[in-house]
Amino acid sequence: QLQLAESGGGLVQLGGSLRLSCAASGLTLDDFAIGWFRQAPGKEREGVSCITKGGSTRNANFVKGRFAISRDNAKNTVYLLMNSLKPEDTAKYYCAAASEGCDGIFGSWGQGTQVTVSS
Repeated sequence: QLQLAESGGGLVQLGGSLRLSCAASGLTLDDFAIGWFRQAPGKEREGVSCITKGGSTRNANFVKGRFAISRDNAKNTVYLLMNSLKPEDTAKYYCAAASEGCDGIFGSWGQGTQVTVSS
């Protein structure tokens, strides 16, 4: 069974950067597309970025070149590098896995990591 664990969140100032990690255990990540999602208090969960098994990526419009998703299959880890952070990026960030691709069903989720951006 695939298990995911996020790390790398924290408190950062406006314009700062963070790199989130999504580490897998139980199965190998290269069999899955991995997505990053976020949920702020009182708001619905939204997709941020996704990377396919083959390494193709897609990002939400609000990312606007600020974030980059990547994967290191040797380390069984997917990363989300976030630059130029804004207070509206404050949320709990989750990674999830889908065997069918970025348009598939994300069935395995991590516990999330909190990102807080201060102004």
